[in-house]
Amino acid sequence: MAITLGDNRYGKAEVRLVRVVRDGPRHDLRDLTVSVALAGDLAPAHSGDNSGVLPTDTQKNTVYAFAKRYGVDEPEAFGLLLARHFVDTQPAIHWARVDLVEHPWSRLGPHSFSHDGGPTRHASVTVTADASHVVSGLAGLVVANTTDSEFHGYVRDGYTTLPETTDRILATEVAARWRWSAIGDGPSWGSSFQGVRDALVAAFVDTYSYSLQQTLYAMGSRALEQQKELAEIRLTLPNKHHFLVDLAPFGLGNDNEVYVATDRPYGLIEGTVLRDDAPPAPEAW
Repeated sequence: MAITLGDNRYGKAEVRLVRVVRDGPRHDLRDLTVSVALAGDLAPAHSGDNSGVLPTDTQKNTVYAFAKRYGVDEPEAFGLLLARHFVDTQPAIHWARVDLVEHPWSRLGPHSFSHDGGPTRHASVTVTADASHVVSGLAGLVVANTTDSEFHGYVRDGYTTLPETTDRILATEVAARWRWSAIGDGPSWGSSFQGVRDALVAAFVDTYSYSLQQTLYAMGSRALEQQKELAEIRLTLPNKHHFLVDLAPFGLGNDNEVYVATDRPYGLIEGTVLRDDAPPAPEAW
């Protein structure tokens, strides 16, 4: 029986990076978590030969050195710099992925900030000798509609107890990732991020929902319609259930006013919305 080494990668995970730009009395702050993964001709390393291994500590140091040398403007641009560096300078490395999470801060003054509890911005950059791919995204966008949501007409069997409803709270915590059709030399990463976020929120608000699946498709479609630079968007929507509390034992009615919010278990809705002419790029994910 022959035994061979399958797919493998290695890297430095969750490097914490804060970059402050001190341009006069007004400062700017970027706070990121950066993870690097590398793959290529690494079979010798699994037999004890480290001659092609770039230490993960060196990868960490490169993140910090690049932050000083080039600055940290947009996560996607910073990730591309890092990933291309590793592929271009390491003969054994033919594939690099850099995942970045930006932690938001709100400005309080010229050099004062508060940690923002809103959604985090994400980017995943994949570089090979022949191609570069960028997937942007967000996570932790919590939204709710207190009406204009129904759920009925579903399959019922011997285990079904859920009552049908024509008026419910619909709440979710959006995680979205979208792939760019082309990178080019200078795409507007920041304005695109804001545009996608605005489209997702607007579609959630505007959609009279008969299911969270319908809402997911409406949100993904709105993002692609308004942001022409996107090839596809992948959405994950957990259903943050709100159930009416039975107040009858206390002689009280409950006309969709008092709910109990539960965190688990929850329905998990996932889906991809893409353009018909979008070329597949499985390596981007």
